[in-house]
Amino acid sequence: MIFQPSRQEVRHFFIAAWQRHCKGLPLAPIEHLAADWICLHPEYHHLLNDAGEALERDFTVEDGQVNPFLHLSMHLSLEEQYSIDQPAGVRGCIDQLLHRHQSRHDAMHEAMECLGEMLHEAQQSGLTPDASRYLECLSRASSR
Repeated sequence: MIFQPSRQEVRHFFIAAWQRHCKGLPLAPIEHLAADWICLHPEYHHLLNDAGEALERDFTVEDGQVNPFLHLSMHLSLEEQYSIDQPAGVRGCIDQLLHRHQSRHDAMHEAMECLGEMLHEAQQSGLTPDASRYLECLSRASSR
């Protein structure tokens, strides 16, 4: 079963993790990981500090906006994929990106391009995300 939180649940999760981090409160492992990624994205701090705006604001590609919650969620997805090597082979591809970039952040951003492409294709086609095409994209990216 795939966990599919609502837009509000995702936003509440990141806001709460950030607030707990800022207050020095204990964090669950997934909250700690989220806070680590949030720390690497200072451009999102003001938004996460204003829960009212964060919960209500729409982020549209048409307006040239990056959705910070989608971006952070993709970081967490990539970390999860890496930790369990699913789809099989993703860890090796990301390891190659890590070696090339010498920066986890930069490597994950490059991997995120492939993840975003796969999700976009699945959304457009109405089909299940294609893991083999995803791995092909990651393999091409990691061999550049």
